[in-house]
Parts: sequence; C-alpha cells; structure tokens
Amino acid sequence: MSSWEGQVDTLRHPMPLLTLADIRHEFSTRVVLDGATLSVEPGEKIGLVGRNGAGKSTLLKVITGELAPDHGDMQLARGVRVGHLSQHPEFVPGDTLRQAAGRAFERIEVAQKELEEVYEAMATAESEELERLMTRQSELDTELEALGGYAVDHRVDATLHGLGLTDDRFDQPVDTLSGGQKARLGLARLLLESPDLLLLDEPTNHLDINGRQWLENFLAEEFNGAVILVSHDRWLLDRVVNRIVEVELGQVREYPGNYHAFIEQRRERKLVEGRIHAKQLDKIRAEEAYIRKYKGGQRAKQARGREARLDRFKEEELSEKPIELDVMALNLPKPPRAGDVLIAVEHLAKAYDEHQLFDDLSLSLRPGDRIGVIGPNGAGKTTLIRSMLGDIESDAGTIRRSPRLSVGWFRQNQDHIDPDREVWQYLQKTMGDADPNGQVREQEARNLAGAFLFSGREMEKQIKFLSGGERARMVLAGLVACPLNLLVLDEPSNHLDIPSAERLEQALLDYGDAKKGRGGAIFLISHDRALIEATCTVLLVFDGEGSVRIFNGRYSQWLEIENQRRADAEEARLATSATKAARNRNASGGKPSATKRDKPRKNAASKLAKLSTKDLESRIERCESRIREIDESMMDPDVYTDGKKSKRLQTERAEVTAKLEPLEFEWSSRADD
Repeated sequence: MSSWEGQVDTLRHPMPLLTLADIRHEFSTRVVLDGATLSVEPGEKIGLVGRNGAGKSTLLKVITGELAPDHGDMQLARGVRVGHLSQHPEFVPGDTLRQAAGRAFERIEVAQKELEEVYEAMATAESEELERLMTRQSELDTELEALGGYAVDHRVDATLHGLGLTDDRFDQPVDTLSGGQKARLGLARLLLESPDLLLLDEPTNHLDINGRQWLENFLAEEFNGAVILVSHDRWLLDRVVNRIVEVELGQVREYPGNYHAFIEQRRERKLVEGRIHAKQLDKIRAEEAYIRKYKGGQRAKQARGREARLDRFKEEELSEKPIELDVMALNLPKPPRAGDVLIAVEHLAKAYDEHQLFDDLSLSLRPGDRIGVIGPNGAGKTTLIRSMLGDIESDAGTIRRSPRLSVGWFRQNQDHIDPDREVWQYLQKTMGDADPNGQVREQEARNLAGAFLFSGREMEKQIKFLSGGERARMVLAGLVACPLNLLVLDEPSNHLDIPSAERLEQALLDYGDAKKGRGGAIFLISHDRALIEATCTVLLVFDGEGSVRIFNGRYSQWLEIENQRRADAEEARLATSATKAARNRNASGGKPSATKRDKPRKNAASKLAKLSTKDLESRIERCESRIREIDESMMDPDVYTDGKKSKRLQTERAEVTAKLEPLEFEWSSRADD
C-alpha cells in the first residue's frame, strides 16, 4: 500500500484532482495506451473497465508513478493525497492486526505537528508567504477534520469487521495471516487513511459476499474522496460509480453513469457507428461504380475528379469499422435426461473440530433447478459440495444420487489438474474421458482451445504457467466436452474479466430448457452477486454459525428482506434503549443516584455512560460551538500574527477536540445499541 501527496507537476488550483493528457505506452511492440486522456474531480467515483490485459493496471501505475509513460503528461493538484493498495502490502514486523490498521492514523500526528509549525511561521510571515501559510492552514484543518470524528479504535474495529476480519484475530501478529487476510488488512488500513484519491485494483478479490456488501456501502455512502475503481464486480460498479472509463485497444472512452448505463450507451454507440460506417461504404461503392463506368468515356475528366475526392474521403473521413472483440464460445450441450431427482440430501451434518458447518440439512436437487449458495468464507459451502458429490464423508445424514447423474465440477481449488500438461493436452484428455471410444484427435482439442480464446502459442503453455483467467477459461472449455445434467460451479467467475463473466452468465441461462426431467441443474457457489442474481432462483444461505436457510427467490429479493430485517432489529434496539433510559430517568428523578455521583470515575467512558442523551447532545453542541469560535478567531490578523495567542488557541482547540471525540463515540454507541 502506498499513500503520497502531489509534489511534482502540481496544479495551482485544486480542481481537478488529477489530469492525464495524451498518455501513450508500449510493451515490446504492443501499444497498451494510445493517447489516453482523463480528468478526475473531487468526490467522483470512476469505474475503470476493460478486458484482462487491456491496460487498466498500466493506467493506475502511471498515476501512482510506478511507471513512466513513453509519452504524455500527468498533473496532480497540490496537497492531494493519493492512496493505492499494492498487491503485496507491507506491515511493521511484530504489529498485531489492530496496530497495523491503526497506523493509518499516524497522519493525524504528522498533520498536527505541521499545523503547529504553520501557526508559528504565521506570526512573523508577511504578504505572499502569509497567504501561502493561511492556505496551508486551511488545508490541514480540513484534513484533520476528515480524519477525526469517531474514536480511532471504534473506526478501526468497524472497518476490520466489515472486511471479514474477526475479533479473535485482532491481537494476532500480522505475520500469522494468510495472503488473503493480509490483503484485507491492507485494504482496511488504506480506507482508514481517507485519501483524497483512492485507487482500487480488484479490491473484492479476497472478500466474501458480506465483505463486498460492506465495501459497497462504505464507498457509496461514507467515503467522500474520489475513487478510481478497477473491478470485474458488476454489482459493485452499478452501485458505487457515477462514471465509467473503458480501456479498449489502447483507447480510453468515457460514459456517464453506472455500469448498466455504460452497457446501454456502448451498445447504442456501436450501432450508430456501424450505421455510419455502412453508409460510408455504400457511398464509396457508388462512387467506384461511377468511376469505373465513365473513366474511359466522355466523362473521364469528371470521373478522375471524383476519384481524387474519393481517395481524400477514404484517407480523411472514412470511419473505422466498429470492432467487437472475440468472446469465449461457451455453449453448453443439451443436458441428458436423469429422472425427477438428481441428488437428494436428508439430515446432512458436518463439523470440523468443534465448528459446526451445517446440521440437519435436507434438500432435493431436480432437473432445471438453479440454486445459488452464498455466505461468508469458511462457512462450509465448498464442504457441502464435496459431501454431496462423495468427495468427503459427512458426519450424519444420507445422500442419494441418480444413476444417470453426470456432473461437471468447476472447483475453486484446481490442484487436481496436472500442472505439467499443456492446455490442448488437458482438453484432449477431458474430451477423451467423455468420448465412449476415448479417441480425440489433437486438432479437435486445439479447435476447442481456440474457441476459448487461446492462440496457437498460448494453447501450448503448461498449465502451471497460466494466469487465473486463462486457467478458468480452460476448465470452462472442458465443461462443453460432453453433455452434463448437473453443473457444480465453485467461484467460476473469480478470475474472469467482465466479457467472459457475462458470456458465462448467458451460457448458464441457456443451459437446458428447464423442463422437468430435461433441463440441466445448476449448483452455484459465488460471491459474484450479478451472476447469482441473473442465474439463480433459489438461494442456500449459510450464516457461518452452522445454520443454513433455503430462500425461494432472487438475490435482490433476499437482500431487500434481509436489509428490512436488520432495519427492524435496529429500530427495536433503539426503542428498547430509549425505554430503558426513560425508566432510569424516572426512577432517579432525572438525576444520577447518590451512589453514581459518589462512585469514583474509572475512565471517561464510564462517566459519559451515566449522562442522559440530552446532556450528551448538549455537551457535543458546546464543544462544536467552541471549535467554530476558535477557528473564526484564528482568521483574525491580530491573532495569527501573534505567536503566543495562536499557540494558546491551537492548544485549546486540540483539548476541545479531545473532549469531543469520546462524546461523539458515546452518542454513536447509543445509536448502535
């Protein structure tokens, strides 16, 4: 993770935060960016989309300074703090999770120290120097206000919880974490730093569905800075961003709105460009016919003039034919018949050590079923699949499988694949296993690999050298090798770019006719909410505590009901809290009891807990009012030119702010209860 301020090539005005102009960059002989131009305003939420390898990460590296472009200019506004999550975040050795996340607030101490120095310098500064210092003082005040608010510990814990890091890990050393947990910790620290411009490259890769929902809410509702978000999470892009920037064939094109609006606008643009290009070709054909007809006759001079104009038109005005990039040819074969029930599970149970994953679970999987499985990481979703398919033994219950069951299993962990095989060899073996004769020619396997976007050289790669996206395409290609009546998919879209994920979605929608006894069934584990929403009509919801619920409906319907349930529970808690507070006030006549008045104060929190909400709000208002008065006084020349006065007010402001934070924390805690 990195965070820095604009210092080089800065702009005098704070608008926009960032400007990229005519950026061009090549890798070897391939042009990755060709004339890319982009401007980012404060508070904007921008989604950066494009195929894998299109140049999205290259553009981010140009912004962070990790990569110097071959041509072009980047300008960053003065004082703008940019935050970026690296693929391998670094932490202080020996830090616990909470300590590592809390280091995000080291910026507060740095800013306060600089503010002291600014006040001291203002006492003797004159003219332009004084104006510069006053500007910097205003910037620091704004920054400190943004970094303040709720108590630091509360913000740290809430962020760690939101990203799926549990209480029992908070005091563990960072070096005991897995790679995915370190990535989430790095993301938590970055979000707590509250940079002016946040650069996020696939931030949901290590988040479960709850973590994705929390990040979505944070970016959409709480984070006030600008964001450039690279993500293949269409659900997230639809609900967070207000502008889409597409990188395609080296070009950068902008679209207002969210991802759904981008798809519609892009489709319309392609149609319009196609019509224009077709009309231009019609014009060219008509002119060429005229030239051929009259070039050797009485109108030869006229024909030659038209030919010259036509040449200029082709060179200067003829638009390029709209290009639709290839997508993988994922067309699932018609599923074979398999009877009324594919798999029947009754009273199934499984636990590891003392952690119960599921208990007394019963369900029937029938042809045409579209079941989505959601829940936190480690809840037991993959374990359920392995139990149902006989890969592991369950602790209790029975499982019956149709004798005509044919399963295509996309595993999240693909360690069962021989890493030394080449892509075409894997497909040849997969196709051979599905062929009754077991004979599949090499060219057939190569044709299948080509249909899934593997070039001649790429299909000769050993599997151990494939990227995550390439490996996913290869395994999906294997699923079309033979007819299947059950697809079991465990995070199939994790490494796919958006076009590939959308093609997978369409293939699942087209899979079988969903008629009883004929349609193929889908059992889909995924954190991809857009994929779940589009393809699944029943949800299996794991809560991570051993409970599994069956919900008949789409993900959006479940989410609406779940959000309403949480809102009702919160309202009930607030009502209960208010009732208890009223009873306590009535019992004590509105005053603390003698026992409470005489009890020694152990800490600020215990004292504030005894205040009524009305008294608490009154104290908060007094603190905020005094801070406003101090800020107004600091703008008085008689004050900011007097070192002692400015120092005294600065100290008082810090003291009042220190009093305000626990008051706000106590008020927030009551709202949460």
